[in-house]
Amino acid sequence: MSLPPLGAHMSISGGLEKALERGLGAGCDTIQIFTKNSNQWRARDLGEAEVERFRSLRRQSRIDPVVAHVSYLPNLASPDAGLLARSRESFLEEMQRAQTLDIPFLVMHPGSHKGAGVRAGLRTVAESLDWLHERTPGMALQVLLETTAGQGTSLGFAFEHLRDLINAVKQGGRLGVCLDTAHVFASGYDISTAEGYERTWRQFDEIIGLQRLKVIHLNDSKKDLGSRVDRHEHIGRGALGLEAFRLLVNDERLRAVPMILETPKGDDLAEDKQNLATLRGLIAGARTE
Repeated sequence: MSLPPLGAHMSISGGLEKALERGLGAGCDTIQIFTKNSNQWRARDLGEAEVERFRSLRRQSRIDPVVAHVSYLPNLASPDAGLLARSRESFLEEMQRAQTLDIPFLVMHPGSHKGAGVRAGLRTVAESLDWLHERTPGMALQVLLETTAGQGTSLGFAFEHLRDLINAVKQGGRLGVCLDTAHVFASGYDISTAEGYERTWRQFDEIIGLQRLKVIHLNDSKKDLGSRVDRHEHIGRGALGLEAFRLLVNDERLRAVPMILETPKGDDLAEDKQNLATLRGLIAGARTE
């Protein structure tokens, strides 16, 4: 049995290429990164030498794909005109940075409607994505809509939200989906049992389509089913439990989908190594050291 690509989110502290080095050190097949400081609007320019070091190390390594995640500040659903304009410009810059680095996927949370309502929020996100696509003709990068936990006024906690966004965007073919295990569980999709797992994927395929799924975030949940609270936990130590992850890593339908950890981290790679070892140990027929 072939193994799914497994990896983790890696810090870019010290330079973009350091994320690849950390990924290799943790035993990753794939990694996710921010292309800039995730808590600041402003981004330093990418120098040619840094870009080439990143591209060169990526070519030499076995890590593929590298996935980017949008920073925390942009909100493409904002009802505030000033914040919306700033969010769009910042998001555009992140798309351009990912494209420069030859990164194929940029993951985004659909955003928060801030009291304007789900319908108005989704409409604003669709308009924002149209705005971005108009300014990036021919860009190979694919933006991935991530499932969310439904905390506060966030959008994307129901599969129908993502379907409606894809259908509303003029160039919907440029969009894909990233499913987060902790988020879907917290939003009410029970993937902790074999029956619930199959029901959830059946719903996903009927509503969105499995062909849209490009990345999976592997996170256990500190909170219970339907809690609407976004709190990640180490694999097998949360309310989801090991069975959900056993089902995921052995699902032939998902064999080629990169699966990336966003679990808690310390100052070293020990937690990532342990979580990856746990996942690989769940794969039927896989050799364990």
